[in-house]
Amino acid sequence: MDARLTRRATLLGVTAAAATLPSLRALAQAPAGSAPQSTVDITKARTDPIPIAIPNMPGSRGADIAQVISNDLRSSGLFRPVDNAAFIQSAAAASAQPNFQDWRVIGANALVTGGVSEQGGSLRVEFRLWDVLPGQQIEGTAFTTPSGNWRRVAHQIADAIYARLLGEKGYFDTKIVYVAESGPRDRRVRRLAIMDQDGANNQFLTDGSFQVLSPRFHPNANQIVFMSYQNNQPRVFLFNLGSGRQEVLGQFPGMTLSPRFSPDGGTVVLSYAKGGDANIYAVDLGSRRERQLTSGGGLDVSPCYSPDGSQIVFNSDRGGDQQLYIMSAGGGGARRLSFGRGRYATPVWSPRGDLIAFTRISGGQFGIGVMAPDGRGERILTEGWGMESPTFAPNGRVLAYYRESPARDSRGGGYGARLSQIDIAGFNERQIVTPTDATDPSWSPLLS
Repeated sequence: MDARLTRRATLLGVTAAAATLPSLRALAQAPAGSAPQSTVDITKARTDPIPIAIPNMPGSRGADIAQVISNDLRSSGLFRPVDNAAFIQSAAAASAQPNFQDWRVIGANALVTGGVSEQGGSLRVEFRLWDVLPGQQIEGTAFTTPSGNWRRVAHQIADAIYARLLGEKGYFDTKIVYVAESGPRDRRVRRLAIMDQDGANNQFLTDGSFQVLSPRFHPNANQIVFMSYQNNQPRVFLFNLGSGRQEVLGQFPGMTLSPRFSPDGGTVVLSYAKGGDANIYAVDLGSRRERQLTSGGGLDVSPCYSPDGSQIVFNSDRGGDQQLYIMSAGGGGARRLSFGRGRYATPVWSPRGDLIAFTRISGGQFGIGVMAPDGRGERILTEGWGMESPTFAPNGRVLAYYRESPARDSRGGGYGARLSQIDIAGFNERQIVTPTDATDPSWSPLLS
């Protein structure tokens, strides 16, 4: 049973008109069907981050946009933005025509230039990415968006740079929904909250009049499913981010918990606790028909679909100890996945399908780890006094989760719970700043 089983419109900004125009000019594009040129192997970037110069862009919000791009790339641990104090050529001159020798001499391998113009409440943001050594432009894009949407454009530019230089999609233009916790430990207030992946634009979605747990994004990022104790009834709810409308899912007389959407968004899989057992059910969102997927003694909780929707991973104590199991999406054929020392919980499948992340509790320590879908290659990425609930970035490269501290938190009398991120290789662990304690994160798909 999960350690916390009994403990625990325009909000997204995705309606902004951030229209990507065709590439301006790409002098170093690879032939059709081949890998893009000017990319760096990610393994090399982990030990030797890419030095990249990001001058302030001329125009309204240009400096702010450049700063967000720089922060995004630095936070990945795969880029090293060059200190602006080292720049020789001015930002305005570089935007007109880079003097590549000025950028080579300060050690920059890549250079970002651009400009911002504002008219009638809209911004037009142009950017170019240059490979400094050969002096070639390798990417160029323009965005038109409402002025208030400048931060999202910066994330989209950072994604474009990440993809062009590393050869895989970025993850910066995304949201994280989580449980915002405040108050003394014995009287915690738990609200739904949502923010950009870097912690900006934090908003509370519920008022704290009822407790919430385990929110999860819909594949289109416009809906959230979560567990609630509204009216002291443990139920699974759907929350529409556009309208703010909430509705209960299913007619279960007992406790429903640990919900998650299927990859196509048409089904919610959840655990239904009745008596001394908990079994997994699938609820079709169109017909609202319920289908039981597991049965028998034991607690089957925390189900998660594989990216192709063909399998479900979950944790269960059916064998006497809490372990991970995999079964077909239709139920049946469950086989044990985890065999390490300790108890396993909160499994989640990588969007790439190559890994399953989990929480492991062993010897009084919590750990966040990953393993292959066949159970091989188990690795613990980070350990601590209390940590749980991993969630993958949409490119499968980074995990977010929460960790607790045994020391009391001066901001509310509870024990500090903070969101953190870590690369799947186990490096670049960093905290995401939130205005309250934070647990149960869920990473959205790319909003672009």
